[in-house]
Amino acid sequence: MSKFIFNPKNLNILVIENSTSMASINHTFFSNYGFNTFVGFSIKEAREILVLNRVDYVILDLNLPDGNGLELINELKNSLIKIIVLTSEDNVYIKNIAYQKGIIDFIDKDKNFLYKISEIPKLIEQIEKNKNKNILIVDNSLSQIEKLKEILENRNYNILTTHNLKEAKILIEQNRIDLIFLDLQTQVDSYAFLIENKSDIFEKKKIRVVFLSDIIHNSLYRDAFRLGVKEILKKPYSIEELILKTDILINNKDIEDEMISSKKLLNQYKDTVDRSSIVSKTNAKGIITYANEAFCNISGYTKEELIGKPHNIVRHEEMDSLVFKEMWHTIKDLKIPWKGIVKNRKKDGSSYWVQTIINPILDKSGDVVEYIGIRTDITQIEKTKEYLKTQYDISQNNFQEVMNLSKLYENAIEQSNLILRLDKNKIITYADKEFYKISGFTKEDLVGKHYDFINRVSQNSKIEQMWEELSKGNIWKGQISNIFKDGKTHHFLATVVPIINLNGEILEYMSIRKEITDVIELHKEIEESQKEIIYKMGEIGESRSNETGNHVKRVANYSKLLATLYGLDEKECDILFTASPMHDIGKVGIPDSILNKPGKLDENEWKIMRKHCVIGYNILKNSKREILKAAAIVAMTHHEKWDGTGYPKGLKGEEIHIYGRITAIADVFDALGSHRCYKKAWEDEKIFELLRDEKDKHFDPKLIDLFFENIDKFIEIRDRYKD
Repeated sequence: MSKFIFNPKNLNILVIENSTSMASINHTFFSNYGFNTFVGFSIKEAREILVLNRVDYVILDLNLPDGNGLELINELKNSLIKIIVLTSEDNVYIKNIAYQKGIIDFIDKDKNFLYKISEIPKLIEQIEKNKNKNILIVDNSLSQIEKLKEILENRNYNILTTHNLKEAKILIEQNRIDLIFLDLQTQVDSYAFLIENKSDIFEKKKIRVVFLSDIIHNSLYRDAFRLGVKEILKKPYSIEELILKTDILINNKDIEDEMISSKKLLNQYKDTVDRSSIVSKTNAKGIITYANEAFCNISGYTKEELIGKPHNIVRHEEMDSLVFKEMWHTIKDLKIPWKGIVKNRKKDGSSYWVQTIINPILDKSGDVVEYIGIRTDITQIEKTKEYLKTQYDISQNNFQEVMNLSKLYENAIEQSNLILRLDKNKIITYADKEFYKISGFTKEDLVGKHYDFINRVSQNSKIEQMWEELSKGNIWKGQISNIFKDGKTHHFLATVVPIINLNGEILEYMSIRKEITDVIELHKEIEESQKEIIYKMGEIGESRSNETGNHVKRVANYSKLLATLYGLDEKECDILFTASPMHDIGKVGIPDSILNKPGKLDENEWKIMRKHCVIGYNILKNSKREILKAAAIVAMTHHEKWDGTGYPKGLKGEEIHIYGRITAIADVFDALGSHRCYKKAWEDEKIFELLRDEKDKHFDPKLIDLFFENIDKFIEIRDRYKD
């Protein structure tokens, strides 16, 4: 749900006030706040303004020269206009009557009047925000429901109602509910209803619950609040109390939701930093309390070896101690981040360099709680700098020698790589001999042509990303695939460097490539071999129960089609296509006497048959291969049911992995339409009837809808792979 944004400029306010000075105060205040404001001094003027203009809110004085403001309240009670009444009369009867006719608030003209006026924009913001909030009322009494509904709808809340707890559960499942009013007299036991649905109401959906009760006693408070109920209202309740507590509970839920969202976002940022950087944390004394995987990898230490040790466990003896004195002064005394380059020592004694920022984390008193260090590995850069400094200390005497060596390095690079240079407009200005040799192009073919002249294999987004990085002056690294003059596809690992002058201007781009076509093709060949082996394993599993290899082919194709329609990305669709044939691989562990029994299985045989899911999962679960991991998921979950009555774990709804939910439909659709030792093939209409009946029970309702919306495509696959 998008965050609510309040904009007064979209709202029109009509001030109806007998006093010229009071009208002027109101008009000035609301106009300065940003509202579009109209003023009327009588009922007649108010009516004229209402006819000619859209009005959202009315600030109404009850005492007007040509009548009582209650006349206007009666006229507007069926409109969407919200009314705030200004009155100097403390008449409870009038207030109750007016509340029932649609007033959202009363403001007394007392000594605090100006303050109360200043609070009206907050009230209007609340009323506008309420349009996005859903409240469920559960009560046996229709009159009580209508009364409560009228009051809350007047506050712009969206109201759902029921007198039935079973129906309440359905409404909770189908709608985003923010608050529930639950009458304790509704049906048998409201407590049991809340306990039974505690996961959905209090934990998963974070719905706030208010009890309504004729009688309130201490045990009610104790039991209700322990259960998670946020408020108890005694009937008959006052309208003002009801409104106030409803708004407070709704706003508290918004604050809680925002905190959860912020915490989730913060965790995502933390995970991103954790994955992309070398991270450690220490306490205020410099003792390591956390080290991520990247820190362990670069240092050579395990987490167990690092946690509890001082950070100087990785300190290199060549680092100047003054650097660390300055670091500690910065983060401990000044309590600000320290940045710098640090040379560290690995467990094996070798060196590494890191670009480092250490940030002190302070508590509300300003005391250091811990230090977080985030680092980037710059070892290769620093080693190169050290080497160049040692080998090529350029002076007047050895400048020519360095230039000669530079030329030798350039030749060495050209011998082992493909070089391509472009000007700042992406026009090709140079290609080396290796590039011409592999591409089949000549110098005349390439030089002077735009970079897009060289055909690429569907990599538009990757190339756009490359140019975006280069335009910022960053080096880009990645894989590029080109179709060259001979029509063949070649694959490369490329590094593209923007050449920048002293003024920061890009002069040209240099691309250095290393061909990896043989590696890519070998990888594809290995993948295809793996897929073929997996397919054959799937056929072995089916053949044990006298099912044909075409069954697994159909299931694979049905699964891929359904995954594509569901919106899974291309990679996941391909993984499921390859993995789904192994859904029944666990049948290799089921006796033939059970697998091929012509009649119905008895209870013990059925228990044994159901074990094939777990057997299949155990066969595949320890594989490190992505496809076999997916096949393990499919094997375990393809007999689970949407309503939780499946096996082996009785998973429910989206607890079942999407691979299992898709394969379940593919498998059942094909199995019902195929001959088996224990049954004849079903007619299509009978199959379709079962699939429709089992929507929301056995099968994911969204997947079933997609199946029937694209039924012709599934029939086409079935006809293509007939037994």
